[in-house]
Amino acid sequence: MILMLCMQTPTIIHYFGGYMRNTIFFLLLTFLFLTIGDSVMAQDKQLADGLYAKIHTDKGQILLKLHYTKTPLTVINFVGLAEGTLSLGGADKPVGTPFYDGLKFHRVIKGFMIQGGCPLGTGTGGPGYKFPDEIDPSLRHDGPGVLSMANAGPGTNGSQFFITHVATPHLDGKHTVFGKVVEGQDVVDAVEQSDVIKKVEIIRIGKEAKEFKTDQQAFDSALAMLKANEGKQRQENAAGIEKRIADKWPNAVKT
Repeated sequence: MILMLCMQTPTIIHYFGGYMRNTIFFLLLTFLFLTIGDSVMAQDKQLADGLYAKIHTDKGQILLKLHYTKTPLTVINFVGLAEGTLSLGGADKPVGTPFYDGLKFHRVIKGFMIQGGCPLGTGTGGPGYKFPDEIDPSLRHDGPGVLSMANAGPGTNGSQFFITHVATPHLDGKHTVFGKVVEGQDVVDAVEQSDVIKKVEIIRIGKEAKEFKTDQQAFDSALAMLKANEGKQRQENAAGIEKRIADKWPNAVKT
């Protein structure tokens, strides 16, 4: 019996030694995971209430605050594409698939901006639909880190966006500004052409941001409201012109 116990002892020691090593490794892994998770959560908790987009790139992360109260349609579009909650008109990515993940920054002009969001990587692609500009006069291309929609002219917004290196005031009124870099401008400046957008992570801080809907129904509603406001604005502009004409030429006759 003594001999048998002696023969089994190394096996028992080996077993418990391996068990302890595995346990220690598991505990260390768990601690590391929790530490990283707490660090990320702590970072997010430091952000003011709002809706944010974190773009993960080859060069690092770019954190942007989105102007969802001033440009709701544009932000719904961007977030909906990022999270895969929009129905794409003819695009090859089904609902539920993040649109931006894996796309490239296909156009980079140093001292100007970086541009991405084209599924073809050529600057000619989009999500399969277009929507109107949503210009807010208080949002300008007034410095580095401005997030704005790329387009091919009025009313041709889709999925492509750009982030500025410097102020570009000549773009005011022509491109919809809908966000601003709050962290990672050095990453914006370091991005090179063909660098990859690994992931666009959406962060919602606060009750209002969490309740902001970015699905297809929200997009359709915001689009209808924007078009209605544009129609109302056109009517008001026409009425204003008629009034000025009547004031200046009271005897003018319509023909």
